[in-house]
Amino acid sequence: MGLILFGLVFGYLALAHGQLLFQSPFLLVVGLALLGGLVVLCKAYFFSVPLTGVCISLACYLASIALSWPNNALPT
Repeated sequence: MGLILFGLVFGYLALAHGQLLFQSPFLLVVGLALLGGLVVLCKAYFFSVPLTGVCISLACYLASIALSWPNNALPT
């Protein structure tokens, strides 16, 4: 259920309120910590398929932060 909740909340924020999500260091760190915790949880208790999915999700999350980083550095 944590994976579904993460996808719903952060997917909604990314689509509807992208500026809020990508300009808030707190939300970015919370999302990163949640995905990191889910990777550890999947590694310890699940099979390899959920772990692969969460690792792909973590890679996409990090890529979205990296791609939005130059946009945040520009003065508005």
